[in-house]
Amino acid sequence: MKALLLREKGQWKDMKVEEVETPNLDPGEILVEVYAVGLNPVDYKTATGGNSNWSYPHILGLDVAGIVAGIGEGVTQWKKGDRVVYHGDLTKKGGYAEYTVTTAHTVSRIPGEVTFEDAAALPTAGYTAYQSLFRKLPLDRVETILIHGGAGGVGGFAVQLAKHAGKKVISTASSHNHNYVKSLGADYAIDYHLEDVTARVMEITNGHGVDAVVDAVSRQSATDSLDTLAFLGHIVFISGAPDFTKVKPFTKSVSYHEIALGAAHQSGNHKAQQDLGIMGGEMLKLVSERKISSMLKEIISLEEVPDALSRLSERHVKGKIVAKIK
Repeated sequence: MKALLLREKGQWKDMKVEEVETPNLDPGEILVEVYAVGLNPVDYKTATGGNSNWSYPHILGLDVAGIVAGIGEGVTQWKKGDRVVYHGDLTKKGGYAEYTVTTAHTVSRIPGEVTFEDAAALPTAGYTAYQSLFRKLPLDRVETILIHGGAGGVGGFAVQLAKHAGKKVISTASSHNHNYVKSLGADYAIDYHLEDVTARVMEITNGHGVDAVVDAVSRQSATDSLDTLAFLGHIVFISGAPDFTKVKPFTKSVSYHEIALGAAHQSGNHKAQQDLGIMGGEMLKLVSERKISSMLKEIISLEEVPDALSRLSERHVKGKIVAKIK
């Protein structure tokens, strides 16, 4: 098969498409003929430092959509020809290839009205946003949510899902992306370059603060966001924990929620792994019903992935980029 190969850690900008052996199946796995793969910042971040579980050449690519081409021993829920999408295990070889392998119990079925490209745009960013809102937050007790980076992948899906859940949504974004994040469902957009985010949040909430924050930007951003929280507020952090010492005991009584979506694969927790497929099914349903957008902005070839990852690393990409394999 053809695959985009990472020859050594740190060399992701130099990846080339080459011929390699098609992977073999272990019990409980399925072979997927890849039709589309979503690009994510985690690709270049993990490729830069490598992973102790990898052997080289390695194949990146976590968000895979395609057709079941082979069934491993013990797999009964899938058959050849089924249209599927999944979030892959980053310790294993991924989907920047014509074929790849995954565990059968973590996979979602793609509805007929959803394209492979739209499906591949969902897993890493979409499931992270979904887990943040529907697995971590007590949404029935949350009215106002601050979502950082609404023009990005996680932020954009979080804005859509929060608005779909009927919440008041405040999002940070550069001024040129304000119309975009509002089109996704943000009620307010704050330019973090030009405005004091905390002061603006307090103005919007009449001094109350937000009930929850979803931060996929950085540890510093999460720490700064603690000032925006109301009493009994929640912060969901994805790119680094805030400085917990900033909020003194017996003051705001803040709840902290770590998101580590891919850790489910290494957890040994079968139910947590199955939930990846459940979350995928929920998001695919929302896309098929046109209640949320996949935010797919660009379809590229496998050969163009390194250049697209370079653009992602500069943090100026809006929406999602997907590589079409077949």
